[in-house]
Amino acid sequence: MNPLRLALASLILFASAPLPAQVLAPPEKAKAAAAPKAAGTEAASDLVAAAATPVSAADVPAPASGGTVVTVSNGGGSGSMLPALPGAPTEERIQLDKIMTLNTIKQQEFLQRVRLLTEERDEQVLKNTLMLEKLRAEFAPIEQEQKKLQIQGQMEDEKTAQASAALRYQRDRARLENDVAREKLNAEQIKADAEKLRRDLVVQELDFQARKLRQEADLADNKTVAIKADLELREKKEIWRKQANHEPDYEKEPFKNGVLTVTDRRIPLDGPIVYGTADYVTERIHYFNNKSEEYPIFLVIDRSPGGSVMEGYRILKAMQASKAPVHVIVKSYAASMAATIATLAPYSYAYPNAVILHHQIWSVLFGNPTQQKQQLDVLKEWDRRLREPIAKKMGTSLEKFTAEMYKQNVDGDWEEFADAAVKLKWIDHVVSEIRETGILKEPETKLEDKPKAAFGLAEESDAKGDRFMRLPRLQHADAYFLYNRDGYYR
Repeated sequence: MNPLRLALASLILFASAPLPAQVLAPPEKAKAAAAPKAAGTEAASDLVAAAATPVSAADVPAPASGGTVVTVSNGGGSGSMLPALPGAPTEERIQLDKIMTLNTIKQQEFLQRVRLLTEERDEQVLKNTLMLEKLRAEFAPIEQEQKKLQIQGQMEDEKTAQASAALRYQRDRARLENDVAREKLNAEQIKADAEKLRRDLVVQELDFQARKLRQEADLADNKTVAIKADLELREKKEIWRKQANHEPDYEKEPFKNGVLTVTDRRIPLDGPIVYGTADYVTERIHYFNNKSEEYPIFLVIDRSPGGSVMEGYRILKAMQASKAPVHVIVKSYAASMAATIATLAPYSYAYPNAVILHHQIWSVLFGNPTQQKQQLDVLKEWDRRLREPIAKKMGTSLEKFTAEMYKQNVDGDWEEFADAAVKLKWIDHVVSEIRETGILKEPETKLEDKPKAAFGLAEESDAKGDRFMRLPRLQHADAYFLYNRDGYYR
């Protein structure tokens, strides 16, 4: 803190302290002593003189009974006798008051000097501020001009640097292009030399081989026949080892003593039944009929969740129209349309633990309410056409068949193992063994990244990492009759 401000604060604190009681004096002199302190040094001096003026005995009333007289010095060695009133200040008290009064006067004088110095300082600060602002105003254009010149200089330097950089870039680019062209020419020359050398070597090698062949011609002619015969023999042995080398067991009655014998008149039906499946199956049914109407045809279902009702219905009609008996085999799982094909087949077989699942037709409806109602009517008709023959084979009505579905499962998905499905007439026979006599060549092993189904279907993964298979779009008036409880097919 500034020393001047520190002294001023100390004086203010000292002046604010309460002063002792003033010396008793006549009324008119007391009024002079009580004059405002702000009158300056003269008023303070008058107060001191009034306090120091002697008081005569005539001015003081006679003391009361028992009172005392106080002698007040007039400063000249003599004093007046004053009666000491009860409770009147003593000599020491009067002297102390005089000292306090002098201190007050000194404080006022000091404060006056401090005030004058403060005003002088403030005036000087104001003058300095004005002068500084004036100098700033005078130098502002010069500073602006200087900054402008600095900026222009920096811009010129930047332009020069950019121009130099562009020149260096062009120079380096030209140098690099020259180096690349030179290296390209060198590479082409080396390549031409290498090509020439290669041709020379080839010519020399051909000449050498020609001479060698001419020299060994006689020996080669003698060995050629033996080598060819040996190669042909090896190839035939390899083909022979990869084949069963006997005919399939063609039998008119393929099911005997719980064993089903399957020949090469075999049609696989795996995965969802989609557009193209009916062509694949029916064309082979026609082919095997054209080849022989005497021996059975085998439609083998490993795993199928069902699929298109139109495709499945075509397969059913092809089986019913086939002159050669069609035997449907379920090895693992058949649901929906696949279960319908197995149940309505002329002959059906399954392993005991194979699962057969029937439920109502399933699809998705689009459009306004009128359109959806029309689509629903079509679905109901499809459901009747496909499930009514099953109910008839079971010896019940379609309504009871549907009610039993929901009695077995709240979702209407009625599934049974094959040994129980036989009792429901879904499957004709449970087989303990299936002999595939038509597999006469060694199967080729192909490892693929993703498992693939028929007709271009492939397994995919969604953003959550869940695997699924995307079904193709249905044709007009078609519907999916497919079991898809876990949303695998989309």
